Amino acid sequence: MLLLQHYHIETTGKNVAVIGRSNIVGTPISILLSRNSPSGNATVTLCHSKTKNLEQICLGADIIIAAIGKAEFLKSEMVKENAVVIDVGINRVEDKTKKSGYALKGDVDFEKVAPRCSYISPVPGGVGLMTIAALLLNTYHACAKRDIDS
Repeated sequence: MLLLQHYHIETTGKNVAVIGRSNIVGTPISILLSRNSPSGNATVTLCHSKTKNLEQICLGADIIIAAIGKAEFLKSEMVKENAVVIDVGINRVEDKTKKSGYALKGDVDFEKVAPRCSYISPVPGGVGLMTIAALLLNTYHACAKRDIDS
């Protein structure tokens, strides 16, 4: 939500496909985006591994949030021109060329999807950093609101 707000990405009246129905990401973001609020008012389709016509749903989406937990799941043929794509996934994929033996990949095939997008978040370096920033911001707000005399 902070990414959408920061980049002034309009959500009102937009079609949003959320891929992944976890209690941590998919379900909450679908609810937040559908609420009657400045960062909401979107028509949200919550998709998952059993969703039929997933490619067609994604092609009709102005915004796609990928949180399914499968490396490079979202392919370029699933994304319409100028869509906004937010990649929440982080997957360890074996990579013998890396010292660690693995590479971090998102749920989006970034290299092939990026040219189709108006905005896209990278992995690593996207939502993960925003999660840390949001945690620190919420901690600050909680501290600022606490009763100093207690």
